[in-house]
Amino acid sequence: MNEQEKSLSCTFICSRDTYDGAVPPLILSINARRLGMEATVFFTFMGVNVIKKNGVKKCKFIPPGPLGAIPGMADVATKMMKKKMEKAGIPSLEELLEMAQLEGVKFVACKMTVDMMEMREGDFIDGVSIQTAEEYLKQAIKCHINMFI
Repeated sequence: MNEQEKSLSCTFICSRDTYDGAVPPLILSINARRLGMEATVFFTFMGVNVIKKNGVKKCKFIPPGPLGAIPGMADVATKMMKKKMEKAGIPSLEELLEMAQLEGVKFVACKMTVDMMEMREGDFIDGVSIQTAEEYLKQAIKCHINMFI
């Protein structure tokens, strides 16, 4: 790995506590780490629920459009999504979260969201740091890739 590759970095923003909100930034950040990049996922608004203790277990897949408004449909769709992921050999959301941490992905909770939702540092899984938007942006401006997913 050359010097430029060592300094490559990326950030991903997760703003939803749904499967389609949490899976993409976790998969991308894991792969970034495997390519030797520094990787951070910034969890904001409802996305902070993903990194709360036992929060990932509450994540659902909510179908888009009118289907998502039908009572019980999110539970059915979540079961279907889990089966599709398993069949395709994709780790579960819980496994992706653990893999990301083991790979060295940094998890950051948005301070404004934490304050607004009246959360505390102890509400989160181990290894989560809390940053202001300004602190995040100071890091992001130096990154090669920034994605809002």
